[in-house]
Amino acid sequence: MLRDSKVIVTCAVTGAAPFNPKHPSFPVTPKEIADATSEAAKAGAAIAHIHVRDPDTKLGVLRSDLFKEVVDRIRDDGADILINLTGGGGATFFPSEEDEAMAAPGSHVASLDERMEHIELCRPDIASLDINTSNQVEGEAEFVYLNSTRTLRAMADRFRAANVKPELEVFSAGDIEFGKALQAEGRLVGRPMYQFVLGVKWQAPASTFGMEYFKGLLPDDAVWGALGIGREQMPVAAQTAIMGGNVRVGLEDNLYLRKGEFATNGDLVTRAVELIGHLGYEVASTAEARNILGVD
Repeated sequence: MLRDSKVIVTCAVTGAAPFNPKHPSFPVTPKEIADATSEAAKAGAAIAHIHVRDPDTKLGVLRSDLFKEVVDRIRDDGADILINLTGGGGATFFPSEEDEAMAAPGSHVASLDERMEHIELCRPDIASLDINTSNQVEGEAEFVYLNSTRTLRAMADRFRAANVKPELEVFSAGDIEFGKALQAEGRLVGRPMYQFVLGVKWQAPASTFGMEYFKGLLPDDAVWGALGIGREQMPVAAQTAIMGGNVRVGLEDNLYLRKGEFATNGDLVTRAVELIGHLGYEVASTAEARNILGVD
């Protein structure tokens, strides 16, 4: 299939979910996350998608001081990469078994100001806007990922005011329809950017059929990409490139280079770049990614 642009590679360097503690070099501290971002840039990634973790507990957190330290380190290092901060934190609801209207321990449903603080402080090039509410599973934990349309509209408005491009992360067909509504309401400026999240339990499967369906729902001017979870990471990367989309890899979504062998972010980006080349396509530089996405 012919493409009208080069393939943008994003590296999701750490995520917020629990990870296998046997991994020898999983990035947790701000320095480790910044170093992993530089590694991904050198391997060919044009975008780094960034979460932060508590250095002591190693769990994902929504702390502006940690985000700022990571971003400052990346900028001071001079890494040639677009910074994409997560906007998906503060939306985890565990219903109480005694009363589902009440939050059980572990819930973190943050205010609008809390969810926007690190984005407005750091002013990244891009930030993810996860336009989805759904049942989700992480390990043995089952919870509701809770994003009201009211909050998402307000976040989109504040992204625009901060001159931060939203990456619309979508898990289902209805999410794409809501994204189109945000565009029609004038809350999105420029070419809309969609990311298909595939292979999350109880959400869209990592299948060619699902990708074709999602792609068919997009507005004509959209730029899009997809990610696959775990062993689906590279198959989804290949299919996405063939279908005209952009590729996301990284340790947030997959810890392994092959069965039994832990990967680094650089390993995964290198493999994705090689895969794209073997398919006959070219990888976009950071400058080219800026032009494709319309990022200042």
